[in-house]
Amino acid sequence: MNTRITTEINNKHNDMEKILDRFLRYVAVDTQSDPESDSQPSAAKELNLLKMLRDELVAMGVEATLDEYGYVMAKIPSNCGKDVPAIGFIAHADTAPDASGADIKPQIIENYDGGEIPLKGVPGLSLKPSEFPELDIYKGQTLITTDGTTLLGADDKAGIAEIMNAVQYIVEHPEFKHGDICIGFTPDEEIGRGVVKFDVQKFGAKYAYTLDGGRLGELEYENFNAAGATIRIQGRNVHPGTAKGKMKNAILIGMELNSLLPVDQRPEYTEGYEGFFHLISFKGEVETATFSYIIRDHDMALYEQKKAYMQRCVDFINAKYGEGTALLDMKHQYYNMRKEVEPHYHIVEKAMKAMEMEGIAPRIQPIRGGTDGANLSFMGLPCPNIFAGGHNFHGKMEYVPLESMEKASKVILNIIQLFAE
Repeated sequence: MNTRITTEINNKHNDMEKILDRFLRYVAVDTQSDPESDSQPSAAKELNLLKMLRDELVAMGVEATLDEYGYVMAKIPSNCGKDVPAIGFIAHADTAPDASGADIKPQIIENYDGGEIPLKGVPGLSLKPSEFPELDIYKGQTLITTDGTTLLGADDKAGIAEIMNAVQYIVEHPEFKHGDICIGFTPDEEIGRGVVKFDVQKFGAKYAYTLDGGRLGELEYENFNAAGATIRIQGRNVHPGTAKGKMKNAILIGMELNSLLPVDQRPEYTEGYEGFFHLISFKGEVETATFSYIIRDHDMALYEQKKAYMQRCVDFINAKYGEGTALLDMKHQYYNMRKEVEPHYHIVEKAMKAMEMEGIAPRIQPIRGGTDGANLSFMGLPCPNIFAGGHNFHGKMEYVPLESMEKASKVILNIIQLFAE
């Protein structure tokens, strides 16, 4: 049966064209989430894509809804006549605040030759194999890149396209046996609020997978423990001609506080299970300044130590410059999902098998980030993360190989098949 299903869905050229068309249509919609907003979704423009997805599902004959919080939920009823657990597939619609997601102009590089890829929107800018050696893996394939002026949005519109392509296959092939299949698309994942109001019971899946990973073969069921921290510095502005002994420069005080954090625990110096402090934004004048950080660690004890260390740095600044100089607002974002997924390890094994059926070597590794699946796992829905195929997320160097997207869609179908068997 494995061979038959693989052969059935191996009309590579046609399937890849469908995925490409979908992907280009989705990235054309600006869905950048807004960390400064308290609403959900954080930006009304996210709903433009979420409405589109609901309507496309309905047009395919799939029952789908979009609720007031921006959650698209859909269900394809079982057709296999036996007791099979309901399986969910989830991707997020928003793009990261780190770079513009508006007016994206993708470049399609067919039969990639292994050389530099000029990003034509910015003269002199290019994707270089010397800087991104993984490009060498994709010689002969079709790459979708940015033009250098925006991010691409493969995180996670590649995942959306892959899920939607699998849904289309299932709808068009009633002979494909499956249990209940639940589909979910979320807003605001990039700002850590993707499933805050997600109704797991309404969704209806017993297990789920997010399609939100990176390169081909990635499979992840553990992630960072995560917090966000904002430090507001209150300075004192005095005319520089008479400032001696009076001025407190909020910018310089904030820089001093930042210098207290360990340099070797920045993202650019860490890998694997190593955590970090990451300064993600700064704005300020002499009178006031704001420094925003994310804090990450896979190990809970080290995570708590990092949060405590940042508090000590703030306390030091207040002791030196006066109480109230530095105000710390630290908020927990998500926990490591490993302890929630590991008791259901068979769902990881099925994902591994589904990849092997497509000739993909699974690459089990910790997520150096987070997904909606982390919070969902703690909400009672064990939810590992599968590759969506992209590289260099959140910036102008982002790209995705078309063949990786096509394989991800096949892996979805293989997972469904394995549960049905």
